[in-house]
Amino acid sequence: MAKKFRNKYRIASARAQWWDYGNNGAYFVTICTHNRLHFFGEIANGQMTLSKPGKLADTHWHEIPDRFPYAHLGEFIIMPNHIHGIIIIDHTNDGDDSDGVGDGAATRLIASLPSPNPGPPKSKSPNPPGGITGNKNPMLHKNLSRIIRWYKGRITFEARKTNPNFEWQTRFHDNIIRDKRAYDNITNYIRNNPGNWPSDKQNR
Repeated sequence: MAKKFRNKYRIASARAQWWDYGNNGAYFVTICTHNRLHFFGEIANGQMTLSKPGKLADTHWHEIPDRFPYAHLGEFIIMPNHIHGIIIIDHTNDGDDSDGVGDGAATRLIASLPSPNPGPPKSKSPNPPGGITGNKNPMLHKNLSRIIRWYKGRITFEARKTNPNFEWQTRFHDNIIRDKRAYDNITNYIRNNPGNWPSDKQNR
């Protein structure tokens, strides 16, 4: 399992051009610190001990559904210089999670993912909303990028109160989770990450 995802988050991958990241779906997200510095703590004997920035990373991750009602959380782990997590976007009930969240919602949403066929391009409005940035204005969209932008910004603001050198890597990395088997494999990978740290190249 470790081999499957090894190096995934070290490669700067652009968002999939055929996919709208505001769509219902499950996403495997990795966010790294700048220059792989160990801002979040250290691992000893397979256990992660969180620093102050690490505790902030944990606290604010779990605040995501409060800030973005259409977002639900799957497995999550904080490592010394990066975080892994699953974010499930569900606009079905406008934030009403009465139908269930977590693995159940992920299974339902993954089953509805379209094939990676971009199809014909969408027509553009002659007067798109959003001012100068038009439809690319992140504040117009309830999508993955908006969530991660808030998360990174919140931690940066708080962490720099005690460590002015704190900084994220500019980009984040994601995989669209395509089926239940992939969801389960990624969940196990995240859970096992601390135990695999001694052999992880991010540790060197």
